Amino acid sequence: MKILVFGRSGQVARELQRQGEVIALDRAEADLADPPACAGAIAAHAPDLVINAAAWTAVDSAETHEAEATVINGAAPGAMAQSCARQSIPFLHISSDYVFDGAGQGAFAPDHPTAPLGAYGRSKLAGEVAVRAARGQAAILRTSWVFSAHGANFVRTMLRLSQTRDTLSIVADQVGGPTPAADIATALLAMGRAMAAGQPGGSYHFSGAPDVSWADFAREIFARAGRSTQVSDIPTRDYPTPAARPLNSRLDCASLAADFAIIRPDWRAGLGAVLEELGETP
Repeated sequence: MKILVFGRSGQVARELQRQGEVIALDRAEADLADPPACAGAIAAHAPDLVINAAAWTAVDSAETHEAEATVINGAAPGAMAQSCARQSIPFLHISSDYVFDGAGQGAFAPDHPTAPLGAYGRSKLAGEVAVRAARGQAAILRTSWVFSAHGANFVRTMLRLSQTRDTLSIVADQVGGPTPAADIATALLAMGRAMAAGQPGGSYHFSGAPDVSWADFAREIFARAGRSTQVSDIPTRDYPTPAARPLNSRLDCASLAADFAIIRPDWRAGLGAVLEELGETP
């Protein structure tokens, strides 16, 4: 199967390249700031499956660059989905827990009403709307708290800070499922194979288990890496950021298991693999 991936250096895109033969396009080959170019790339490569693993991911920067973020996260996926629909190509698009407002304590189901808190979430929601509007065979996979051995992510940040800090103050009232990029890639490829065989698309959730706070996630990172850095729990209000973060990022992943037989991965196993790759195991 000929798989075309938008994105080459991102966390999930890199894991997709590790796990199978894919054609991964970087910005020079398909700039998401130019949606027609993305549609043209699909027509030129004529793949059997398209995965969009590229996005504007700078959450805080999106607050002052919402128009640019919305082109990349909204218009570009829409152009990809339209091109795939015209050519009857299955399309997979990665979205985010940020399309929800983070209210309550329960896990958000895929059909829960969306209400993004900031520009990044609005831009990701715009992409979802555009993908669905194309009316092709498309699946939207919302995920959360992505980490890997490369790129900018919480695990790498904690390891870097713990080299010089004895204590770190970490937010404890935001709860979600850390998700290894490698497991997202595995899920996308499994979904793609099923869709190529005729499985319809839809909106799905995929996040690591068990759900945990950022503070407890940090504790697990330090324990596994043999770091003595202590974690001090703080509320979100004591760590102000330009963009509001959802307090509740729990995602209900039951429909993905029912339709594709893909279950939530244990993020602790993924963390172990990432730390081993980084040479951070004691």
